[in-house]
Amino acid sequence: MARHVFRCIDGHTAGNPVRLVIEGGPELTGDSMSARRQDFMVRYDWIRTGLCFEPRGHDMMSGGFLYPPTTAEADVGILFIETSGCLPMCGHGTIGMITFALEHGLIKPRTPGKVVAEVPAGVIKLDYVQDGGRVRSVRIRNVPSYLAQQGIEIDVPGFGPLTIDVAYGGNFYAIIEPQGPYTGLDDLGAARILQLSPVIRTLVREAFTPVHPVDPTIRGVSHLLWADKPKGEGADGRNAVFYGDKAIDRSPCGTGTSARLAHLHATGRLPVGQAFVHESYIGSRFIGRVEAETEVGGRPGIIPSVEGSAIATGLNEIWIDDEDVFAHGFQVL
Repeated sequence: MARHVFRCIDGHTAGNPVRLVIEGGPELTGDSMSARRQDFMVRYDWIRTGLCFEPRGHDMMSGGFLYPPTTAEADVGILFIETSGCLPMCGHGTIGMITFALEHGLIKPRTPGKVVAEVPAGVIKLDYVQDGGRVRSVRIRNVPSYLAQQGIEIDVPGFGPLTIDVAYGGNFYAIIEPQGPYTGLDDLGAARILQLSPVIRTLVREAFTPVHPVDPTIRGVSHLLWADKPKGEGADGRNAVFYGDKAIDRSPCGTGTSARLAHLHATGRLPVGQAFVHESYIGSRFIGRVEAETEVGGRPGIIPSVEGSAIATGLNEIWIDDEDVFAHGFQVL
């Protein structure tokens, strides 16, 4: 019998779960975090499903591992896992894992208040505020983001026609703004979002396959972002991000916010430097900003920043036992 032991710090960023594995992660090969991601997906995806799926996880579970970086400029390397797969980048996960790692002394930044992290999507820079041992906020200067495609027309059975844009913010997002049959998040409701989103994602994938112009291993629409007008005072926009097979992000979603910033900037609705307070479906918030314009493989893009905070909820030792028929996890729906 083999029992694989994983020690974790569990918590959440703006309401969405984060599970940082601090012991038990596999040794990976590769000369970059992107290459290590490919190695993990081939050889160790059972760890992801075991930790994220039931009975040890749930539909919204996400997290990751810390590794020594492969580039001299970085303080730490991060590998992301969630129910939908092994992501190139995860904003809420980065905020959570960096928070937990700093509070528990797992990383030692060369410059206090700043962390440079290597993720599969590239190198990102982070600023953090720490007070009395508690990290109060983390601001990600995210990977270059861009609008990939506009005006994708689909007809959703039982719902109606939609025109969708696709933007990249570390993952590719199909962005649905209010139109025709979609009049807003409150009218639609969570159950209907979960019902419609897989159908819409399939239709978008059939119509368009985005490929990152610099890293072709990053391809295809993985997430949907239902955009809406703000609900709370002081907010600028609201969203419900769908990922995996049946999950709505409880946070405003870091890479989703980055994609939305790129989308708004490319369509002339958000200038460089202006704050964009982004609400989640449950009302939690990130502060986004277009920090600068840039190019992504010759395409116009932006450098986005996303700021939020996370809370650790406890330590967790998880066993994956080879004799357990559900060692690699399961999903019901």
